[in-house]
Amino acid sequence: MGLTYKDAGVSIDAGNALVKSIGPLARSTARPGADAELGGFGGFFDLKAAGYSDPLLVAANDGVGTKLKLAIEAGRHQGVGIDLVAMCANDLIVQGAEPLFFLDYYATGKLDNAVAAAVVSSIAEGCRQAGCALIGGETAEMPGMYSDGDYDLAGFCVGAVERDKVLTGTAIAPGDVILGLASSGVHSNGFSLVRRIIEREGWNLGQGISGDGGHSLVEVLLEPTRIYVRALLPLVQESRIKGLAHITGGGLLENIPRVLPDGCHAVIDVARWPLPPIFALLQQGGRIAPDEMARTFNCGVGMVLVVSADDAARLTGVLTEAGETVLTLGSVVRAGGRARVELRNLEAAWPNGASPS
Repeated sequence: MGLTYKDAGVSIDAGNALVKSIGPLARSTARPGADAELGGFGGFFDLKAAGYSDPLLVAANDGVGTKLKLAIEAGRHQGVGIDLVAMCANDLIVQGAEPLFFLDYYATGKLDNAVAAAVVSSIAEGCRQAGCALIGGETAEMPGMYSDGDYDLAGFCVGAVERDKVLTGTAIAPGDVILGLASSGVHSNGFSLVRRIIEREGWNLGQGISGDGGHSLVEVLLEPTRIYVRALLPLVQESRIKGLAHITGGGLLENIPRVLPDGCHAVIDVARWPLPPIFALLQQGGRIAPDEMARTFNCGVGMVLVVSADDAARLTGVLTEAGETVLTLGSVVRAGGRARVELRNLEAAWPNGASPS
């Protein structure tokens, strides 16, 4: 008897059923320039319809990292798609670009349509939050490549910015103010260390976290990455922001210098905001030194803005009205050599951790 593709572990029918089920999710992300219909060999986007006259295209791709493993083990798939979009869309806005369209890659050993649909549903939600269209993607069923129940995600986002609105950081100067937008939690970086701490300390993921409103550890850790695009895009287009840094892998110490010109250092006083309970818990559980915390995690700050001192108060008000929690972190100072970050009061502000309640 002849073999079929299904005999080898791949169900074309299941894949077709999934594509049919996620069609309405893609259509829910339609925006000017994209009708978000699925089914072709590629997705189209009309820049003219989106209102651009002299645009530069900006592209970003990323994943969710080992946060996925935690989500899989907990059976909580509803937020990882938002993480996926956030990691790409937030990287575009820091260059002044509006996210326009998104494509995803979902790979697994054996397709579970319920899980895949939950993931794609959260990708669509992330796209709606970022204002970009989900115009396509790939679902790969690859027996033998993944353990039972495992899957991986990658995302690809393309944005556009008018040539004269690109954010390069070259306008940043001593005396500028550094603002921060609060994170929604750990976001999507540092989870290999998070999982190592959980394993070593034997923490129960269902336990509450002291000082976090009774939310369980798994709920707090899997809180989706905050997407800052809608709050920041109008200010970027008005040229009110001199520089933006998305605080991802490398934390505060390594991401902020990426947008500073040589001769400018960032001086940040960490005593100006409390270390959120989840980070205090991780610090204690891992016995993590304060400088390692600042190099690994966002520590409560998901996005950093550099603005002129004259604009700081007004922009704080605008961003607060847009739903963001705005922190005044410090300022830019003149200093020789390559850009770097000086974190003041580090040891005093983050000396101890919390504990599960």
